[in-house]
Amino acid sequence: MSAPFEACSGVVSCGTPWGQWYQTLEEVFTEVQIPSGTCTQDSQCSLQSKHVALAMGGHKILKVGGTWTLEDRKMICIVLTKMRRDAANCWTSLLEYEYAAHPWVQDQMQRKFTLGRFQKENPGFYFSGAEISGNYTKGEPDFSNHEK
Repeated sequence: MSAPFEACSGVVSCGTPWGQWYQTLEEVFTEVQIPSGTCTQDSQCSLQSKHVALAMGGHKILKVGGTWTLEDRKMICIVLTKMRRDAANCWTSLLEYEYAAHPWVQDQMQRKFTLGRFQKENPGFYFSGAEISGNYTKGEPDFSNHEK
């Protein structure tokens, strides 16, 4: 059994004031940097169907949805499971209208998703080191600007 595509090829992350977020075809990962030595008792994370509320010592840091873990007592990782798990579902921002990926980062995410789709459709081939060029959106080439 081969390793997941993202483990071999890496991920494209989007930096934020509080940490970073990145995505795979199936999930979105949110990493929130917190003071070193923080205990779980100092953290409050509420997961609901439409959002997550994260607070440290009573101060709200972030609102998003999924499961969360405290890692190495210095980072909280929130994992959101996507409802649609395909290359066409590349998020442009973590929250609606907040923490949007820079256009270049979004383009790199789209390329990674397209290669991930190719890998899924062709399991005998190895795409993690492949380069892709052109305008790729929704997990496939965008030919809308080409002349007919």
